[in-house]
Amino acid sequence: HPPPVATDKEEQKRLLENRPDQPRNPKVLRIAIIGAPNAGKSTLSNQLLGRKVFPVSKKVHTTRCKAQGVITHEDTQLIILDTPGLTNPLKAKRHHLDEAMLTDPWDSMKRADLVVVLVDVSDHWTRNSLSKEVLKCLSQFPHIPSVLVLNKVDVLKKKFLLLEIATDLTEGIVNGKKLEVKSALKQDSRSSVKPPFHITQASPPESKVPGSSFGQEKNQAQEGSGLDKSSDVGAAGTGEAQVPKHHEPEDLKDAKGWPHFQEIFMLAALRGEEVDTLKRYLLMQAKPGPWEFHSDVLTSQSPQEVCDNIVREKVLEYLPLEVPYGVTQVTEIWEEGECGELLIMQRLLVPRESHKRMLIGRGGKVISRIAREAGQDLMNAFLCDVRLKLKVEVK
Repeated sequence: HPPPVATDKEEQKRLLENRPDQPRNPKVLRIAIIGAPNAGKSTLSNQLLGRKVFPVSKKVHTTRCKAQGVITHEDTQLIILDTPGLTNPLKAKRHHLDEAMLTDPWDSMKRADLVVVLVDVSDHWTRNSLSKEVLKCLSQFPHIPSVLVLNKVDVLKKKFLLLEIATDLTEGIVNGKKLEVKSALKQDSRSSVKPPFHITQASPPESKVPGSSFGQEKNQAQEGSGLDKSSDVGAAGTGEAQVPKHHEPEDLKDAKGWPHFQEIFMLAALRGEEVDTLKRYLLMQAKPGPWEFHSDVLTSQSPQEVCDNIVREKVLEYLPLEVPYGVTQVTEIWEEGECGELLIMQRLLVPRESHKRMLIGRGGKVISRIAREAGQDLMNAFLCDVRLKLKVEVK
């Protein structure tokens, strides 16, 4: 079970400053999850962590701070560098975003050992090509291994579209080998999920190993559609995959995909489907190296930051359009109650009287719903009873 976030600021600070409890042969992997705003990066991070510590909302730019998540499993530590959605200066101005929102993803990339590129396949406007910002990011750091994760596949009614999407986003090449498509309608009857296809990789000509089904063992074992190469492809005698060369901006002008991904995964992060497949893969990619955090650390955020983010997430969820971006939060009370519960009181300051009415809602319905839902999420993060009170005022 993942550790809870400490409720006391000093205790969390002490945990973060604690020397890591290094195992005998520690392994570590720093993972940058990048993608367009709202692709589901924070949802995926929370699912991998096993606790909700990053805010999630349908509105763009919910994640505004540079926060890390820490997964400690046996002798391995995965550090998730949860990055804001890659955006451009024009959009940043529209949403009153800090300068940091434009630079943070790049900082995360510099520290990453592996890049996870997340694409929301439910968005038919954007799903067939990687955004220019993502392509720019990948081309600036071509030496860092990357994997493609197709998210929200459960929303896609026509599963054959996944093939088109996967081919477009990889330019038909994964791990240096061409993707081939074979129909697999006569699939193993033990599997309850029957995707209408498999992606197989063509073996290099000098290899005698037959092209193997990308998803076959996985589908039989886990009844999912996480695309992953099975072991005999790895043994195909191709040697190390070549490191892609640095791409110039003009090379990317007409590019839609990235032909240097090492793997493709398909999942539904919100429902947690196939997230374990991805997690196991990430654990296997870890390299020998010292842990950065004590095993009791789940996130680098302070308890107050976790609270602010989760309350803000609900405000974003229930207020229309640009209104929530003008709300300021002030924590007035943060203390332990008589029965060990955590008491939190926050003032939400809004610029206009009309915004105040919206946020309170008729009969106080909106604000009490926000307090109730945020309180439940905070209980999940802190693993203790939480009593959250919210007051709305015009600043």
